[in-house]
Amino acid sequence: MPMDAHEIERRIKAALPDAEIEIRDLAGDGDHYAATVISESFRGKSRVQQHQLVYAALQGDMGGALHALALQTSVPE
Repeated sequence: MPMDAHEIERRIKAALPDAEIEIRDLAGDGDHYAATVISESFRGKSRVQQHQLVYAALQGDMGGALHALALQTSVPE
């Protein structure tokens, strides 16, 4: 069963409470999303480390319930 955008946002917010999150369904199929996540937690971390924090929040569902997530991360300006 695919993961919906609200569940993706809920999980990221649980791990990164200060995050500003925008989720977009890329294909309309509930399987392919793009997410922009802005969080102070990312400050001083490499892009790979930032993405790892987000993927960890998804609790291993990448490639399963969540087929594809195009991810953009940054720190607040």
